[in-house]
Amino acid sequence: MTSTNNSGQVDFTHWVIRLIAYIIDAIIIFIVTTILGIIVALIAVAAIASGSSVLFYGGIWLTFGLFGLLSILYFIVLDVIWGGTVGKRVMGLEVQLEKGGRISFGKSFIRNISKIFPLFLFLDWLIAIVTAGNDRRQKLTDRWAGTTVAQIKQVFQSAAPSPMASPPPPAPSA
Repeated sequence: MTSTNNSGQVDFTHWVIRLIAYIIDAIIIFIVTTILGIIVALIAVAAIASGSSVLFYGGIWLTFGLFGLLSILYFIVLDVIWGGTVGKRVMGLEVQLEKGGRISFGKSFIRNISKIFPLFLFLDWLIAIVTAGNDRRQKLTDRWAGTTVAQIKQVFQSAAPSPMASPPPPAPSA
């Protein structure tokens, strides 16, 4: 299922699956950031108690910057080592080179740089959706890196029986 989508039409199902994967990843990163933010807050409270306001304000900025930094590290490392993040794997997606195969740290950095700030990621996706590229599954930074996100397993399957399935045998008559 790693075929490219070169038809010129946007596959919105693919983008919705990617959005769900990103939300799963954002929740994971948010939990880690919150835990680290609590630690920073405790240090800041200790700084206030000792009369140091510089550490307090630095701690606030550090907490805001943690989400972007953790995002970049999370996406880069897991894309290279595992072929995708937890969210992508749950949703049946894999990050690959355009011609197939694993990506390098450099390519992963290029494709994930927009994730440092949510507005940049939104623009990355929006530009990719409204402009034509060789592979309609690529966000703009995927095009720059020569990577794509491929569907390697189906996640949403119909609960209805397949039309080719034969009907159950008739009940025996009494």
